[in-house]
Amino acid sequence: MNSKFRRDSMLPGGPGAAEKRSGKLDKETQVKIGQQLRAMYDEVVRQGVPDRFAELLRQLEQRDDDRETQS
Repeated sequence: MNSKFRRDSMLPGGPGAAEKRSGKLDKETQVKIGQQLRAMYDEVVRQGVPDRFAELLRQLEQRDDDRETQS
C-alpha cells in the first residue's frame, strides 16, 4: 500500500476521522438507511412469489395432507 495513501482519508472528516468515530451512525444516516431498506423490501414484496415456488409449496402442502390422512 502506498505510504501516502491512508484508508481513513476516504472517510468523511478526512484523515484521522476513524479514530474520532465511536462506531455509531448519526440519526440522519440511520434514517436514510432505513428508508432505503424499506424501499428495497417493498419492491421485493410487490414481486410476489414466483409461480415455480408457489407450485412447490402446493406440492409440499399436498404431501402433508396425504400424510395426515394416512395416520
